[in-house]
Amino acid sequence: MTATAAEAATAPVTRRRARTGGPADGPKLLETVLGWILVVVIAVFVTRAGLM
Repeated sequence: MTATAAEAATAPVTRRRARTGGPADGPKLLETVLGWILVVVIAVFVTRAGLM
């Protein structure tokens, strides 16, 4: 069996296992809003502490 044949034999298995099993794509809007809230809170703390 050549290297190319071995790669071809395992390619479909690799594609099926490519998904990492991370969290499903949920509400993107909620994630975006929470991210921006976190940015604003950190900016407030930084300016209150006099670091900028």
